[in-house]
Amino acid sequence: MNKNYYAVIMAGGIGSRFWPVSTAEYPKQFHDMLGSGYTLIQKTFNRLHKFIPKENILVLTNESYNDLVLEQLPMLTQDQVVLEPAMRNTAPCILYAALKIKKENPNAVMIVAPSDHWIEDEEAFEDNVKQCFAKCEKEDVLCTLGIKPTFPNTGFGYIEYNKNADLEIKKVNQFREKPDYNTAKEFISQGNFLWNAGIFMWSVKTIVDAFKTFQPKQYELFNSGMDDYNTPAEKDFITKNYALAENISIDYAILEHSKSIFVLPATFDWNDLGTWGSLYDKLDKNEAENAVVGAKLLDRNSNGNIVRTAKDKVVVLDSLDNYIVVDKEDVLLICPKDKEQDIKVILNEVKEKFGK
Repeated sequence: MNKNYYAVIMAGGIGSRFWPVSTAEYPKQFHDMLGSGYTLIQKTFNRLHKFIPKENILVLTNESYNDLVLEQLPMLTQDQVVLEPAMRNTAPCILYAALKIKKENPNAVMIVAPSDHWIEDEEAFEDNVKQCFAKCEKEDVLCTLGIKPTFPNTGFGYIEYNKNADLEIKKVNQFREKPDYNTAKEFISQGNFLWNAGIFMWSVKTIVDAFKTFQPKQYELFNSGMDDYNTPAEKDFITKNYALAENISIDYAILEHSKSIFVLPATFDWNDLGTWGSLYDKLDKNEAENAVVGAKLLDRNSNGNIVRTAKDKVVVLDSLDNYIVVDKEDVLLICPKDKEQDIKVILNEVKEKFGK
């Protein structure tokens, strides 16, 4: 394995659209959402560890998830779990991790990857990442992987690339916000738009220099702790200073400003697993197009449902089509699939009415 390869797994999200399985105390990345025998963060780690040394993989997460990370990834040391003492979006934590890596290995190239995505062809994923790593080692560029759109999705941001240059890794013209349906259709018809998967690659030197140029206050704040990083003094520095960082995403902080961003259209099948519906799309279905995790299902005139329960719990559906049915200890959710975006609202209503 290349000792200059590093990975940062982003594992601080709550995944509230997967309630009631995903909760603030135990979010979706720590669950076996696919019924595969591995949690999402375990699958992500295993995918990256195929070509990145395990000691070079960091997990960025909330302080409250520290024990969960070490329990599910016991091969990691405590030093590899990078804890955020305050919620400050993606830019501060990426800069923090990049500086830690740069101090250890100034020649490093790194991938920043979400902990909760589904990727089918892992060999193609490895090839794509290595292709971007090679470019990042030679040039001062920021790379990302874009997903070829299969339909006009309004839930993703898009990447517009320069279609005039005949290159495999393409120059990014601009990142576009989540569009409405007609705009998404227009994007797809133009042929040079990709879904933004939030997977980034760069050398530590290039990303740190980008912060120095475009976010000088953030850079000064975190760079002032350089002597403390990777030492016992690091925790005290971060506890005192992290909350002072601006709450801003990597997209707004760096990607909107840089003119040296390139995108590789991914050759693997990808899903962000953001909702029960997206999970349904990736699960195996029975003859009635019902997807099941955990349960033993008897479906009578019932089609197109997703059912998740404790292992081997018997569930009977009669004349129910296109529903989400999730049974978790003291909560039962039964919701039409076409109203899955309301689950965050439902969660808030449950909290207000029942205090849970």
